[in-house]
Amino acid sequence: METQAPVVVGVDGSEQSLAAATWAADDAALRRAPLRPVLVTDLPPYGGEPEKVLHSAVLRATGHHPDLATESEVRRGNPARELVAESGGAQLLVVGSRGRSPVRARLLGSVSTKVATHAHCPTVVVRDHPADSGPVVVGLDNSPHSRAALRFAFGEAAARGSELVAVQVWEEDEYAPVVPLLDIEVAERTDETRRALSEQLAGWSQDYPTVAVREIARRGNPVVALTTLGKDAQLVVVGHRGRGGFAGMLLGSVATGVLDHAPCPVAVVRDRTK
Repeated sequence: METQAPVVVGVDGSEQSLAAATWAADDAALRRAPLRPVLVTDLPPYGGEPEKVLHSAVLRATGHHPDLATESEVRRGNPARELVAESGGAQLLVVGSRGRSPVRARLLGSVSTKVATHAHCPTVVVRDHPADSGPVVVGLDNSPHSRAALRFAFGEAAARGSELVAVQVWEEDEYAPVVPLLDIEVAERTDETRRALSEQLAGWSQDYPTVAVREIARRGNPVVALTTLGKDAQLVVVGHRGRGGFAGMLLGSVATGVLDHAPCPVAVVRDRTK
Protein backbone atom coordinates (compact mmCIF):
# COMPACT_ATOMS: atom_id res chain seq x y z
CA MET A 1 0.00 0.00 0.00
CA GLU A 2 1.42 3.38 -1.01
CA THR A 3 2.14 5.77 1.87
CA GLN A 4 0.27 9.06 1.65
CA ALA A 5 2.35 12.23 1.64
CA PRO A 6 2.27 14.03 5.01
CA VAL A 7 0.99 17.39 6.13
CA VAL A 8 4.15 19.19 7.25
CA VAL A 9 3.96 21.92 9.90
CA GLY A 10 6.73 24.25 11.02
CA VAL A 11 6.98 24.51 14.82
CA ASP A 12 9.04 26.82 17.03
CA GLY A 13 7.24 26.96 20.38
CA SER A 14 5.48 30.29 19.78
CA GLU A 15 1.72 30.58 20.17
CA GLN A 16 1.40 31.22 16.43
CA SER A 17 3.24 28.02 15.55
CA LEU A 18 1.22 26.06 18.11
CA ALA A 19 -1.98 27.34 16.47
CA ALA A 20 -0.52 26.27 13.12
CA ALA A 21 0.31 22.81 14.48
CA THR A 22 -3.22 22.36 15.82
CA TRP A 23 -4.72 23.49 12.52
CA ALA A 24 -2.38 21.14 10.63
CA ALA A 25 -3.37 18.20 12.85
CA ASP A 26 -7.06 18.89 12.21
CA ASP A 27 -6.46 19.14 8.47
CA ALA A 28 -4.33 15.99 8.40
CA ALA A 29 -7.14 14.13 10.14
CA LEU A 30 -9.61 15.37 7.49
CA ARG A 31 -7.22 14.23 4.76
CA ARG A 32 -6.45 10.96 6.58
CA ALA A 33 -2.81 11.85 6.12
CA PRO A 34 0.14 11.61 8.52
CA LEU A 35 1.31 14.75 10.31
CA ARG A 36 4.98 15.76 10.20
CA PRO A 37 5.88 18.51 12.69
CA VAL A 38 9.34 19.98 12.00
CA LEU A 39 11.36 22.39 14.11
CA VAL A 40 14.24 24.08 12.32
CA THR A 41 16.98 25.84 14.25
CA ASP A 42 20.26 27.34 13.14
CA LEU A 43 21.88 26.86 16.55
CA PRO A 44 24.17 23.94 17.42
CA PRO A 45 22.66 21.14 19.55
CA TYR A 46 22.36 21.95 23.24
CA GLY A 47 20.52 20.38 26.15
CA GLY A 48 17.74 18.84 24.12
CA GLU A 49 15.66 22.04 24.31
CA PRO A 50 14.50 22.00 20.66
CA GLU A 51 13.39 18.38 21.05
CA LYS A 52 11.42 19.27 24.20
CA VAL A 53 9.72 22.20 22.46
CA LEU A 54 8.80 20.00 19.52
CA HIS A 55 7.50 17.16 21.69
CA SER A 56 5.30 19.56 23.68
CA ALA A 57 3.89 21.04 20.48
CA VAL A 58 3.07 17.62 19.07
CA LEU A 59 1.21 16.59 22.25
CA ARG A 60 -0.84 19.77 22.21
CA ALA A 61 -1.62 19.65 18.49
CA THR A 62 -2.71 16.01 18.42
CA GLY A 63 -4.78 16.08 21.62
CA HIS A 64 -8.04 15.62 19.69
CA HIS A 65 -6.55 13.11 17.27
CA PRO A 66 -4.91 10.36 19.35
CA ASP A 67 -4.80 7.98 16.38
CA LEU A 68 -3.15 10.46 14.01
CA ALA A 69 0.16 9.14 12.67
CA THR A 70 2.99 11.59 13.39
CA GLU A 71 6.69 11.71 12.65
CA SER A 72 8.44 14.77 14.08
CA GLU A 73 11.98 15.97 13.51
CA VAL A 74 14.40 18.68 14.59
CA ARG A 75 16.41 19.93 11.64
CA ARG A 76 19.49 22.15 11.61
CA GLY A 77 19.82 24.94 9.10
CA ASN A 78 18.02 27.93 7.65
CA PRO A 79 14.31 27.69 8.59
CA ALA A 80 12.91 28.88 5.27
CA ARG A 81 15.19 26.71 3.16
CA GLU A 82 14.63 23.60 5.25
CA LEU A 83 10.84 23.98 5.21
CA VAL A 84 10.85 24.55 1.46
CA ALA A 85 12.90 21.37 1.14
CA GLU A 86 10.33 19.55 3.30
CA SER A 87 7.54 20.78 1.03
CA GLY A 88 8.90 18.69 -1.83
CA GLY A 89 7.59 15.53 -0.17
CA ALA A 90 4.43 17.01 1.39
CA GLN A 91 0.85 17.42 0.23
CA LEU A 92 0.49 20.53 2.38
CA LEU A 93 2.84 22.79 4.35
CA VAL A 94 1.52 24.76 7.34
CA VAL A 95 3.27 27.60 9.17
CA GLY A 96 2.33 30.26 11.70
CA SER A 97 1.96 33.87 10.74
CA ARG A 98 4.98 34.89 12.81
CA GLY A 99 6.94 33.57 15.76
CA ARG A 100 9.31 34.25 18.61
CA SER A 101 11.14 31.07 19.39
CA PRO A 102 12.76 30.10 22.71
CA VAL A 103 15.24 28.11 20.62
CA ARG A 104 15.68 30.88 18.04
CA ALA A 105 14.31 28.86 15.16
CA ARG A 106 13.10 32.23 13.83
CA LEU A 107 9.76 31.07 12.57
CA LEU A 108 7.93 33.07 11.29
CA GLY A 109 7.13 36.44 9.70
CA SER A 110 9.68 36.77 6.92
CA VAL A 111 10.08 32.99 7.03
CA SER A 112 6.35 32.42 6.46
CA THR A 113 6.41 34.74 3.46
CA LYS A 114 9.43 32.99 1.95
CA VAL A 115 7.87 29.58 2.50
CA ALA A 116 4.56 30.63 0.96
CA THR A 117 6.44 32.04 -2.01
CA HIS A 118 8.75 29.13 -2.74
CA ALA A 119 7.12 25.94 -1.42
CA HIS A 120 6.56 23.07 -3.85
CA CYS A 121 3.11 22.29 -2.40
CA PRO A 122 0.19 24.42 -1.19
CA THR A 123 1.08 26.42 1.93
CA VAL A 124 -1.28 27.54 4.69
CA VAL A 125 -0.32 30.44 6.97
CA VAL A 126 -2.31 30.30 10.22
CA ARG A 127 -3.29 33.16 12.51
CA ASP A 128 -3.57 32.92 16.29
CA HIS A 129 -7.10 31.55 16.71
CA PRO A 130 -8.52 30.10 13.48
CA ALA A 131 -12.28 29.54 13.29
CA ASP A 132 -13.72 26.04 13.03
CA SER A 133 -16.80 27.15 11.11
CA GLY A 134 -17.65 29.36 8.15
CA PRO A 135 -17.00 29.05 4.42
CA VAL A 136 -13.87 28.48 2.39
CA VAL A 137 -13.24 31.62 0.31
CA VAL A 138 -11.25 31.54 -2.94
CA GLY A 139 -10.09 34.45 -5.07
CA LEU A 140 -10.18 33.94 -8.84
CA ASP A 141 -8.88 35.89 -11.84
CA ASN A 142 -9.12 33.63 -14.94
CA SER A 143 -5.47 32.54 -14.71
CA PRO A 144 -3.94 29.02 -14.51
CA HIS A 145 -2.76 29.60 -10.94
CA SER A 146 -6.29 30.71 -10.12
CA ARG A 147 -7.57 27.33 -11.37
CA ALA A 148 -5.06 25.55 -9.11
CA ALA A 149 -6.36 27.57 -6.17
CA LEU A 150 -9.95 26.65 -7.07
CA ARG A 151 -9.12 22.95 -7.14
CA PHE A 152 -7.54 23.19 -3.67
CA ALA A 153 -10.45 25.25 -2.31
CA PHE A 154 -13.05 22.75 -3.52
CA GLY A 155 -11.14 19.94 -1.82
CA GLU A 156 -10.97 21.82 1.47
CA ALA A 157 -14.64 22.80 1.35
CA ALA A 158 -15.66 19.20 0.63
CA ALA A 159 -13.53 17.84 3.47
CA ARG A 160 -14.92 20.40 5.91
CA GLY A 161 -18.53 20.18 4.75
CA SER A 162 -18.55 23.95 4.24
CA GLU A 163 -19.79 26.40 1.65
CA LEU A 164 -17.37 27.62 -1.02
CA VAL A 165 -17.42 31.35 -1.74
CA ALA A 166 -15.84 32.07 -5.13
CA VAL A 167 -14.81 35.71 -5.55
CA GLN A 168 -13.69 37.69 -8.57
CA VAL A 169 -13.14 41.43 -8.20
CA TRP A 170 -12.36 43.85 -10.97
CA GLU A 171 -10.70 47.21 -10.51
CA GLU A 172 -9.84 50.02 -12.87
CA ASP A 173 -6.45 49.98 -14.54
CA GLU A 174 -3.67 51.79 -12.74
CA TYR A 175 -3.45 54.33 -15.56
CA ALA A 176 -7.20 54.74 -16.03
CA PRO A 177 -8.48 58.20 -16.98
CA VAL A 178 -9.30 60.60 -14.17
CA VAL A 179 -12.88 60.81 -15.44
CA PRO A 180 -14.99 58.24 -13.54
CA LEU A 181 -16.57 55.38 -15.43
CA LEU A 182 -20.17 55.75 -16.47
CA ASP A 183 -22.72 53.62 -14.61
CA ILE A 184 -23.31 51.60 -17.76
CA GLU A 185 -19.57 50.94 -18.07
CA VAL A 186 -19.43 49.73 -14.47
CA ALA A 187 -22.41 47.46 -15.10
CA GLU A 188 -20.79 46.04 -18.25
CA ARG A 189 -17.51 45.29 -16.48
CA THR A 190 -19.37 43.66 -13.60
CA ASP A 191 -21.40 41.51 -16.01
CA GLU A 192 -18.19 40.44 -17.78
CA THR A 193 -16.64 39.51 -14.45
CA ARG A 194 -19.75 37.55 -13.44
CA ARG A 195 -19.68 35.58 -16.69
CA ALA A 196 -15.96 34.87 -16.32
CA LEU A 197 -16.49 33.64 -12.78
CA SER A 198 -19.32 31.33 -13.82
CA GLU A 199 -17.18 29.93 -16.65
CA GLN A 200 -14.37 29.12 -14.23
CA LEU A 201 -16.79 27.30 -11.93
CA ALA A 202 -18.45 25.30 -14.70
CA GLY A 203 -18.09 21.55 -14.27
CA TRP A 204 -16.71 21.52 -10.74
CA SER A 205 -20.03 20.53 -9.18
CA GLN A 206 -19.72 17.16 -10.93
CA ASP A 207 -16.54 16.40 -8.98
CA TYR A 208 -17.76 18.00 -5.74
CA PRO A 209 -21.56 17.55 -5.69
CA THR A 210 -21.82 18.14 -1.92
CA VAL A 211 -20.22 21.59 -2.01
CA ALA A 212 -22.59 24.56 -2.12
CA VAL A 213 -21.07 27.44 -4.10
CA ARG A 214 -21.77 31.14 -3.71
CA GLU A 215 -20.48 33.48 -6.42
CA ILE A 216 -19.39 37.06 -5.79
CA ALA A 217 -18.42 39.26 -8.75
CA ARG A 218 -18.00 42.96 -8.17
CA ARG A 219 -15.90 46.08 -8.53
CA GLY A 220 -13.36 46.85 -5.83
CA ASN A 221 -9.97 45.94 -4.45
CA PRO A 222 -9.28 42.17 -4.40
CA VAL A 223 -7.26 42.30 -1.18
CA VAL A 224 -9.95 44.27 0.64
CA ALA A 225 -12.71 41.98 -0.64
CA LEU A 226 -10.93 38.75 0.34
CA THR A 227 -9.80 40.14 3.70
CA THR A 228 -13.33 41.27 4.54
CA LEU A 229 -14.82 37.89 3.62
CA GLY A 230 -12.06 36.24 5.63
CA LYS A 231 -13.53 37.61 8.87
CA ASP A 232 -16.22 34.92 8.74
CA ALA A 233 -14.23 32.22 6.93
CA GLN A 234 -12.34 29.09 7.93
CA LEU A 235 -9.86 29.61 5.13
CA VAL A 236 -9.05 32.02 2.30
CA VAL A 237 -7.35 30.52 -0.77
CA VAL A 238 -5.30 32.50 -3.30
CA GLY A 239 -3.19 31.47 -6.28
CA HIS A 240 0.50 32.07 -6.91
CA ARG A 241 2.19 32.06 -10.30
CA GLY A 242 5.76 31.49 -9.02
CA ARG A 243 7.91 28.63 -10.26
CA GLY A 244 8.93 27.40 -6.81
CA GLY A 245 12.41 26.99 -5.36
CA PHE A 246 14.49 30.00 -4.41
CA ALA A 247 14.82 30.97 -8.09
CA GLY A 248 11.05 31.36 -8.26
CA MET A 249 9.09 34.53 -8.76
CA LEU A 250 7.94 36.71 -5.90
CA LEU A 251 4.48 36.37 -4.43
CA GLY A 252 1.84 38.38 -6.26
CA SER A 253 0.47 41.57 -4.75
CA VAL A 254 -2.93 40.04 -3.99
CA ALA A 255 -1.46 36.99 -2.25
CA THR A 256 0.91 39.20 -0.26
CA GLY A 257 -1.87 41.59 0.74
CA VAL A 258 -4.18 38.79 1.86
CA LEU A 259 -1.39 37.13 3.85
CA ASP A 260 -0.68 40.43 5.59
CA HIS A 261 -4.26 41.34 6.44
CA ALA A 262 -6.64 38.36 6.45
CA PRO A 263 -7.77 37.39 9.97
CA CYS A 264 -8.14 33.70 9.11
CA PRO A 265 -5.74 31.05 7.77
CA VAL A 266 -4.63 31.75 4.19
CA ALA A 267 -3.69 29.05 1.66
CA VAL A 268 -1.29 30.00 -1.12
CA VAL A 269 -1.48 27.56 -4.03
CA ARG A 270 1.16 27.57 -6.76
CA ASP A 271 0.38 26.79 -10.38
CA ARG A 272 2.43 23.63 -10.97
CA THR A 273 2.43 24.11 -14.73
CA LYS A 274 4.94 26.94 -14.41
